[in-house]
Amino acid sequence: MRRTSFANWPCSIARTMDLLGDWWTPLVLREAFYGIKRFDAFQQELGVARNTLADRLRRLVDEGLMEKRAYQQEPVRYDYVLTEKGRDFFGVLAAMNTWGNRWLAGEAGAPVVFHHDRCGHESHAEVVCADCKQPMTADDTHPRLGPGYPPRLAERPDVQERFQR
Repeated sequence: MRRTSFANWPCSIARTMDLLGDWWTPLVLREAFYGIKRFDAFQQELGVARNTLADRLRRLVDEGLMEKRAYQQEPVRYDYVLTEKGRDFFGVLAAMNTWGNRWLAGEAGAPVVFHHDRCGHESHAEVVCADCKQPMTADDTHPRLGPGYPPRLAERPDVQERFQR
């Protein structure tokens, strides 16, 4: 069964999900943030099939989230290192971790917390407005069409109703 591509949808969430493709890709990125760089270490930590891991790493390299750096010549072996684009995905993983810690952690508590080196505290991700620095919630935030939304779709009444509050 072929997967539907969201790569051309006028939605950054759909496009991000298209890039991620499945649950292994964010977990590979998570391990990269935790300091894993080598294929065998990713495979050991995740328990993912080698061919699946190879496909996910290739995709992350092709999409510019990771780059391969040779650390051994014979045979050639590579570290997989986050690029700027890959490091920028941290906020997504941090938000997922915060939500999971709130809603899915067991009685023992959060399995992983983040330590903020700058202030020295254990902390969590929060979504704040880039302008006023106040929290953004589902109750006080709504979507509007951006400049990249296709004009032919923007004219539809259902789109106008959803995005023009």
